[in-house]
Amino acid sequence: MPSVLLTEPPLQPHHEPFSVERILRPWREMPRRRHKIIAVLPAYNAEQTLAATLADFPPGCVDDILLVDDGSTDGTVALARRMGLNVLVHERNRGYGANQKTCYRYCLEQGADIIVMIHPDYQYDARIIPHAVAFIELGICDIVLGNRVRGRRETLRCGMPWWKYISNRALTIFENLCLGQNLGEFHSGFRVYRRQVLEMIPFERNSDDFVFDTQLLVQAVHFGFRLGDVPVPVRYFPQASQINFRRSLRYGLQTVMTVVQYGLHRLRLWRSPLFELARRTASPDREVRPPDPEPGQCRSLL
Repeated sequence: MPSVLLTEPPLQPHHEPFSVERILRPWREMPRRRHKIIAVLPAYNAEQTLAATLADFPPGCVDDILLVDDGSTDGTVALARRMGLNVLVHERNRGYGANQKTCYRYCLEQGADIIVMIHPDYQYDARIIPHAVAFIELGICDIVLGNRVRGRRETLRCGMPWWKYISNRALTIFENLCLGQNLGEFHSGFRVYRRQVLEMIPFERNSDDFVFDTQLLVQAVHFGFRLGDVPVPVRYFPQASQINFRRSLRYGLQTVMTVVQYGLHRLRLWRSPLFELARRTASPDREVRPPDPEPGQCRSLL
């Protein structure tokens, strides 16, 4: 029997296409789930890694999978449709943040209780989806992030550029201090949200660029949502999507400015629309609650 403990994460970014029915409707009967879970994949030129990303999805872990293509020039859209995913297409490249806005609008319209966002570039291990979702379902967290940075040696050995590691650590420390959090990483492309987070946060006002992710987390802190993270293996390789040094520098400066805006808003020195409630109405009947205890069991106090 092979050991379940891995000395390093498996890295097979290429995978033969298969029908998404394998994930959505597994052959064996699964326990009935009380919450609707939708996974969204904001994609740009992900043809080479899409199938590998989906192959790691545990069967039955989600009810629907949406890929939003942001003007790809490769065969991402054709492959996604061949595999049976729901696909929405931006005819031109509108930006990473604009892609996520389309993703989340779809999820809210479709009545999702829990939303899983994962990059389709195979940097993040989709096998952790059920475990991250469980923190939401148990009422422990409202947002769960995948933390790639567990140790310097592992992170650098698995391919993260040294300058990106240093900037990731510096920005995360800065954000933790300013926002009163204790996350291992603020800049993850694997995230799980409770529906109420996206109903309350005015994400439509956020940037269409990469800083969208930072803005959403700072907004979540402002509105009192609980953030947590789970470890996820580091995967860096040529086919994985990455932003260059210049774009990373711009992202870092925008991250700092977002935190500064948050501080000024909290001190009532400058009002920002990023921290004003969204006009969407929350749905109390869709609250994600911990499952009822079995007979003879006590409900834990969460």
